[in-house]
Amino acid sequence: MQLEHAFAAAGGLLLAGPDPTGNGGVVPGFGDQREIELLVEAGFSPVDAIKIATLDGAIYLGRQDQIGSIAVGKNADLVVVKGNPAEHIADVENVEIVFKDGVGYDSEKLLDSVKGRYGEY
Repeated sequence: MQLEHAFAAAGGLLLAGPDPTGNGGVVPGFGDQREIELLVEAGFSPVDAIKIATLDGAIYLGRQDQIGSIAVGKNADLVVVKGNPAEHIADVENVEIVFKDGVGYDSEKLLDSVKGRYGEY
C-alpha cells in the first residue's frame, strides 16, 4: 500500500469500504471491518484507518456535518464494540450493538436470526 500512503501523505482523500459485486462474496459490515484491519496491516495507524473508513467517506460525499463522526446534531448511526480498536484493531470485530436511526440492534441476535440461511458467517 505504498501508493495509498503516498496519496494520503500528499493530502489525498483516501476512502474505504467494500465493493459489493453482486455475487455475495463481499458483505457490507464484515467487509468494512476487514478493510480497516487491512489498512492497519499496511501501516496506517488504527485511528487513521478508522478515520479513512468513516469521516473521509463523509467528507467525499460533502456530508461531514451530518455523518462520519460523533458530535451533537449529527445522525446517530454508530457501532458499539467491546474493546478499543484505537489500540487493538481486531476489536472492530467485537460488535455488540449497531444503532441505526436511533434504534439499537443486538448484533448476536441478528446473526443468529439468519444462521444457516446464507452460508456460514
